[in-house]
Amino acid sequence: MSANNSENTSISYRDAGVDIEAGDALVEQIKPFAKRTMRPEVLGGIGGFGSLFAMPKKFKEPILVSGTDGVGTKLKLAFELNKHDTVGIDLVAMSVNDILVQGAEPLFFLDYFACGKLEVGVAAQVIKGIAEGCEQSGCALVGGETAEMPGMYPAGEYDLAGFAVGCVDKANIIDGTTIAAGDVVLGLASSGAHSNGYSLIRKLIDKSGVDFESDFHGRKFKDVVMAPTRIYVKSILKLIDALPVKGMAHITGGGITENIPRVLPAGLTAEISATSWQLPPLFQWLQAQGNIVPSELYKTFNCGIGMAIVLDKADVAQAKALLETAGETVFEIGKIRAQAEGEAPTVVV
Repeated sequence: MSANNSENTSISYRDAGVDIEAGDALVEQIKPFAKRTMRPEVLGGIGGFGSLFAMPKKFKEPILVSGTDGVGTKLKLAFELNKHDTVGIDLVAMSVNDILVQGAEPLFFLDYFACGKLEVGVAAQVIKGIAEGCEQSGCALVGGETAEMPGMYPAGEYDLAGFAVGCVDKANIIDGTTIAAGDVVLGLASSGAHSNGYSLIRKLIDKSGVDFESDFHGRKFKDVVMAPTRIYVKSILKLIDALPVKGMAHITGGGITENIPRVLPAGLTAEISATSWQLPPLFQWLQAQGNIVPSELYKTFNCGIGMAIVLDKADVAQAKALLETAGETVFEIGKIRAQAEGEAPTVVV
């Protein structure tokens, strides 16, 4: 008799590990955060099957620019430290800074949050950070996906992916084709390691045994290593409205020496001066902990430069003044010159 009762027991989705009510509760919690990011072009709210967005009328010949990225193993530190309020900013920054490089104004953003068991409080912190990143970049958080997948992720862990779409007039696309010998490279200061190189950073943290709560140049070490990625959108959009920017490189995975070449025409080299800015303390510490040779350092980390901008020499003074007024720390880090035979397209000297 008991066997028959067992066979007839109704099994729910919750019994399988998926809590639809928790998902609904999360949507209600994040609606106010998303609402703060809205733009006039957004049609409808969060919760529909698709997100509707009207093309801004200011674009004469609009070209859509899209980007997608994640946060990488920086998430492992977020889990370890139980610090989830800034990785959402990182997520937005990775994609909006990428599409900004081609002159695009970010319009809207979608996120994908995947976990084994949905913890509403944690997910809400993450998505609040995503909304903060969207506010910083002026783009609307129009939707996303929260995937609760029992058995796919260890308890307390999750993964993130983000998707940004922006727009630029066809005549104003920045693609590096006008870069020429004699141009100048400006560097905008980063806020830290941003979201790249964290597999090595975590290895060096483990090796050193550093206390996350310890003082590191006036801040807790955990706050330095988890500092959210700087979003350059608003300051750079002001710059490209005012001056002809020839090329930009978002300094992400691959560091300075692997990212700047992505925007250079063939036959040119960016010669970067290592003494034009001071290596921030975090990167000095990482270099010392791992005995990292300079060439490895510059192709792994941003080393204090989060965005590189190439301009005509005549525009440099005005560009620096404009960017500094917009809140950026700006360094003149190098120059463009003819490439010697067999030489790399970016060298740090």
